[in-house]
Amino acid sequence: MNNHHDLPPDAVSPDIPDTPPERGLTRQQAAELLATHGYNEVLEEKPHPLRLFLKKFWGISAWMLELIMLLSLLLHKYEDFYVVSVLLVINAVLGFLQEQRAAGAVEALRQRLQVNARVLRDALWHNLPARELVPGDIIRLRAGDIIPADVKLLQGSLRIDQSALTGESADVGKEAASMLSSGSLVRHGEGTAVVILTGSRTYFGRTTQLVQSAHPKLHIEAVVSRLVRWMFLIVSLLLIMVLLLSQLRHLPLLDLLPLLLVLLMSAVPVALPVMFTVSMAIGARELARRGVLVTRLSAIEDAATMDVLCTDKTGTITQNRLALSSLFPLAPADAATVLHAAALASQASNQDPIDLAVLDAAREQDVIAHYPPATPVAFTPFDAASRHTEALVEIAGKQMRYLKGAVHSLAVLCKLDAVTMAQLEAEMQRNARQGYRTLAVASGDASGPLQMLGLLSFSDPPRADAAQLIAKLQQLGIRVKMLTGDALAVASEVARRVGLADIRPVAELKAGIADHSPATILQATGGFAEVFPEDKYLVMQQLQAAGHVSGMTGDGVNDAPALRQAEVGIAVSNATDVARAAASVVLTDPGLTNIVSLVEHGRVIYQRILTWIINKISRTILKAGFVSVAFVITGKFVVSAFAMLLLVFMTDFAKISLSTDQARASQQPESWNIGGHVIVAAILGIAMVLEALALLALEWQPLHLATNDNNLFTLSFLTLLFMAAFSILSARERGHFWASRPGRVLSLALLADILIGTLLTYSGLRDLQPLPTVHLFYVFCYAIFACLLVNDTLKVFLLRKLAARGS
Repeated sequence: MNNHHDLPPDAVSPDIPDTPPERGLTRQQAAELLATHGYNEVLEEKPHPLRLFLKKFWGISAWMLELIMLLSLLLHKYEDFYVVSVLLVINAVLGFLQEQRAAGAVEALRQRLQVNARVLRDALWHNLPARELVPGDIIRLRAGDIIPADVKLLQGSLRIDQSALTGESADVGKEAASMLSSGSLVRHGEGTAVVILTGSRTYFGRTTQLVQSAHPKLHIEAVVSRLVRWMFLIVSLLLIMVLLLSQLRHLPLLDLLPLLLVLLMSAVPVALPVMFTVSMAIGARELARRGVLVTRLSAIEDAATMDVLCTDKTGTITQNRLALSSLFPLAPADAATVLHAAALASQASNQDPIDLAVLDAAREQDVIAHYPPATPVAFTPFDAASRHTEALVEIAGKQMRYLKGAVHSLAVLCKLDAVTMAQLEAEMQRNARQGYRTLAVASGDASGPLQMLGLLSFSDPPRADAAQLIAKLQQLGIRVKMLTGDALAVASEVARRVGLADIRPVAELKAGIADHSPATILQATGGFAEVFPEDKYLVMQQLQAAGHVSGMTGDGVNDAPALRQAEVGIAVSNATDVARAAASVVLTDPGLTNIVSLVEHGRVIYQRILTWIINKISRTILKAGFVSVAFVITGKFVVSAFAMLLLVFMTDFAKISLSTDQARASQQPESWNIGGHVIVAAILGIAMVLEALALLALEWQPLHLATNDNNLFTLSFLTLLFMAAFSILSARERGHFWASRPGRVLSLALLADILIGTLLTYSGLRDLQPLPTVHLFYVFCYAIFACLLVNDTLKVFLLRKLAARGS
């Protein structure tokens, strides 16, 4: 197999220094090279803003307006043409500005997720953003890393996944002197490399895509699409009825077309894309301030419906601050020999918590100085298959192997007898009862048998807030399940301390799958022990097959499939690059605190969107039903095309402010099975139609509506406007409207809608004229009474019935 790719002859710049691998570049050299070569990034080509703006004139809402403009010209209604033109431009400008702001917020979050690299400069290892790498930098690569530039492997052995670059699914082996391409994934092994090419000079030029932001279609978009289709059907049926009656009454067809189009448009969610984008972007920005970086906006929506969270033990439930608690040597070895061997089987450059704990203890006890110097020859990091690290070193001209890892794995390699194994098991049980993790240490000649030297125990106590936060998640209706590779006894003790019960070995789940009864085990258990990374993917699949919306926390390269499979994949604060790229959410702080924020924000956004759906359905029925039924009864169109169009835009864009409303998160997972809420919205819409018709009947004689079309159009316009505004105040609260105060932005938007709409009737615009003050006040009070007293009481009654039926 060819382990090299050919670089163009002039690709490697002659000014790259011959960097000493043991010291790396100096800061001054790095600064000079950065000035010469620029940042390690490929500038992304973005569509021109003008092109994005022009796209706002293409789509179902824009087509409707443009068709109305065309018909207005054909009918010589130039005033309607000018008004609709202005509304079309305002729609495009508002949509463009809001989406640009949202895109900027998402891009800012994405920049915070750029890949980091372990870089050697001035003989010290640093974690630096990959964009700051320069040719000549010495970097350390390990399993789970995304290779941040084109590099040459100086030392080590790696297995590389190049599928994202070449399309080949098989991993490729790489040895010293091999070239590694930017964007490849390190699957196994570790090594040291020197940076050769950066930025746009890399072979594949993919640095900006190391962490990608996915934008799948939101579940709610599919829900609303179905609802809009039903709204179109309802409105279309009403319009067909109006059209037939118009023909029976010999009304000119062309005079009806603008009004028919505007009524049809009442079912189009004019502000829907902007409202969703703004809601998600505001949520993502707020979560970022709380240490939750959202790389896929749909994760916020999914968090609202999540009912099971599978979480790692280390670093999430525990502090991930391992300390060596005790040593258990096996004769003839002593404690110093065990610690010395463990230190040789560790490596500081990997920044592994266990390795760092061993090296810290060895440094504190000064054990290295009491033994002959050891020259590293090779190092094999921990691997999920072997479950141990292994170092090959040379001591006094003799090569020796030192291993550190899972007790049972090393016991097999050392071929321990039953008596010794029983002794080790007893020590492991004692450690487990205290929640300690136990590892074994072994050594031997390079080609000879291994000897078990003893055991190390590490303490990683639960985080101080872990039990409280798990209880909080459980109060929110989320079952928390701990997944850990630790032995059952250790896992059970840690789980007991944080309020989780009935931890089982993952082998029981596999047996349940074989017996076709995994759901019973998943329902009962508080987590699984002795879990391999690939088992996490299995747990995710089984939870989803059982109908759960699942979340998953992870940190390693082998967690990536499970993170991608989960509806809410959460990379913890110390996650590898691959895990962060696979996840939809990245935590910047350890622990579960930020997951609670994610869930609560997701549910708040769900409530805002549900408010939009309920109000959109009820108002669509109000507008289309009122105009259609009034026409059947009176033989007159009670509102002009211009007034209806104005109403649609004013109320729809006021509802964008729902994205900032002070909604309350529910205490149970949400569901997009909202058929019951649709029925409630339809009933409220019918009620408003009846109330609007009643007001029309009451004002028919006093305002001479049979002969005064301007009074008729103005009355209908104000009735629909006031009822739309006050119905939003009712729809936003699942209890009575006074149970919570609306957000400031929403309040100001609704107030502006009412004031501007009322002032427009005094402006002399076509088909609108001011009503007598008494009648204006009467319509205003009637809308308050109908929406905030009658309909609000009806809403609470219907929602309680719905909740009782659901329980």
